[in-house]
Amino acid sequence: MNDSFHTHIRNSIANPALQAALDANAEKRIQARLTAYASLPEPLEIMRQRAHAVRAETIQNLDLYLEKFISKVEENGIIVHRAADAAQARQIVINIALNSPRRRKGREGLNKNIRVHPRSSASPLIAKSKTMVSEEIGLNKALEAAGIQAVETDLGEYIVQLRGEPPSHIITPAVHLRRNEVGETFHEKLGIPLTEDIPTLTDAARAALRQTFLNADIGLSGVNFGVAETGSLCIVTNEGNGRMVATLPPVHIALMGMERLAPTLDDLALMLALLPRSATGQKISVYTQLIHRPRPEGETDGAHERHLVIVDNGRSALRRTPLDGALMCIRCGACLNACPVFRELGGHAYVGRHGQGAPYPGPIGSVVSPGLFGQAEFGHLAQASTLCGACKEACPVDIDLPRMLLRVRTGDGGRGTEGVGLPFSVRWGLHLFTWAASKRWRFRLAQRLAAAFSRILSPRAAYMKLPAFTGWGYSKDFPRPAIHPFRERLMIHRRDAESAERFLEEKRAASSTPHQQNPISNVQPFDSAQGTSPTSKFETELISLGGVFTRCTTDSLAEEIFSLLKERSLSEIMAWEQEHLPAGLLDSLRERGIRIEHTPHPEIQAGLTGALAAVAETGTLVQTSGPGRPQSISLLPEIHIAVLHEQDIYENLPQVLKLREIREAPSVALISGPSRTADIEMTLTIGVHGPGEVHVYCISRSAL
Repeated sequence: MNDSFHTHIRNSIANPALQAALDANAEKRIQARLTAYASLPEPLEIMRQRAHAVRAETIQNLDLYLEKFISKVEENGIIVHRAADAAQARQIVINIALNSPRRRKGREGLNKNIRVHPRSSASPLIAKSKTMVSEEIGLNKALEAAGIQAVETDLGEYIVQLRGEPPSHIITPAVHLRRNEVGETFHEKLGIPLTEDIPTLTDAARAALRQTFLNADIGLSGVNFGVAETGSLCIVTNEGNGRMVATLPPVHIALMGMERLAPTLDDLALMLALLPRSATGQKISVYTQLIHRPRPEGETDGAHERHLVIVDNGRSALRRTPLDGALMCIRCGACLNACPVFRELGGHAYVGRHGQGAPYPGPIGSVVSPGLFGQAEFGHLAQASTLCGACKEACPVDIDLPRMLLRVRTGDGGRGTEGVGLPFSVRWGLHLFTWAASKRWRFRLAQRLAAAFSRILSPRAAYMKLPAFTGWGYSKDFPRPAIHPFRERLMIHRRDAESAERFLEEKRAASSTPHQQNPISNVQPFDSAQGTSPTSKFETELISLGGVFTRCTTDSLAEEIFSLLKERSLSEIMAWEQEHLPAGLLDSLRERGIRIEHTPHPEIQAGLTGALAAVAETGTLVQTSGPGRPQSISLLPEIHIAVLHEQDIYENLPQVLKLREIREAPSVALISGPSRTADIEMTLTIGVHGPGEVHVYCISRSAL
């Protein structure tokens, strides 16, 4: 383990604020994940193994799926770029930015219908949503050097960008910071009064970033999944910034690691059932966007030009090594939260041999970093693992991380393995263990000597300050040995197990009820709303997400919406065109004195839309873009009002993804409640970049 890594380890362990932050993150994330798993439509292990099979088959046939995916994407009108390495990926983005439509013909020639404030700077402005690939390729520094301004819009990423730090976690970039540190940063960088109130800090970020979204020449995002069957780009966010950067600027660039593919929409539905549950403990993220093509003529928002940059950067080489399983990762971050070592160190402690930060920390990073960037530089990261298996158990696609960590340790990882393996002290210790374990008498003698030594050392380790190479006494106490050796404990366990089995057999024989050989096989998947209608399930889920559900008739709809607007003292709304809403609705609102604007306007506080469908089991609205249906009307305002017909509520996401309209629309938005974040001290805050209120008015089937 190199000196730089060891120094970072010591600094992390000695930082009480970091320790408190990491503990709080891990405890909340793990509990939320377990709670969310209980709502899965099938047993978790069955879904994990299905997901594992899909990801393994995808990686095995990656060339075939990539060819099919690229063909569909290009057919859809999206410009595809292939980047062999980080330098090429950076240059592609820079070239697009410097030749963006704003510089060629002026922004107002594209999204002219969205009113924005003028910007004096002549340099391109990029609004970025979270993308780990951009961290991997060092994009921000390259853009800055080229005179291009790039602003992170995810709250956690924005905080660390203001501080000049890299993200500390795949999912929660600012997990290492306490609220007072965020308050001081915003006070210094944004000029707001010093505060530790998290909603106030979130509102300050929303206000600062709103003009970035509106003025940006380019939106840049990652891609959670690309769907080979349809050429769809799937982007998953909670705050709304992902939808913003893909909808408001005239140009959209999507960065995607070449392995992030799902063969079909059914496979995507499976991944979307596991990813948010594993990452943030949600049944589904607030916003899931499927992008198929640029904005066609006749639509008032959406990127006029879309680019997809598919990044290799070592992935093709990694496929030919024993670490190829790392490419199955779906970047949920669950292994980081489960890892006892990451919980002590945090992401910033994972550094290369020469001190550069590893873009991917934790157990998955300790495999991916050596695999992509060379074991000579990052192979030592695999030593920061207990090999307890918690990472494999937490992984939603069942990646065997312990096995690959061992391969990295032994220098059997593939790339750059020359002279890299276990430290001399460990190799010597293993040889000694092999010698002792080869004879029973030597092993038992070694056990007794080790037990005697450790009993003397254990209570003194804390104040003896043992040498740094041992680790004992600095961050942990030397453990006391077991009273009985393992062999004796095994014999006791077997004896007790045999006694228990005999007892059960006697009890079964005495019982008049036949013994059920496999009682688990009759257990049904847990469903809190089993037996209820899809409408009732949707209502329950939407309310649990913070939304408001109102049943109404066609005749009462206008009065219900007017009452909400009157309660909020609003006399103006944005709305879809009348043809996409119940007949007469807009005229009825106008008669009540409501002014209606069909052009997206960032200062109007309420937006009125329809919905193609809804998903009962997750409380999700489904909206498709198209003429007269601007996506920004459900995104820009503080209040989103949606009209839903009861017959359009489906039981689950796979059913909805089979709808013809999903495949044909330029863009599809799945909306599950108000926008939210927990990027500051894991404190849930409602209303970030998207609406803080979602009201669904459901027209009953009997009223039609």
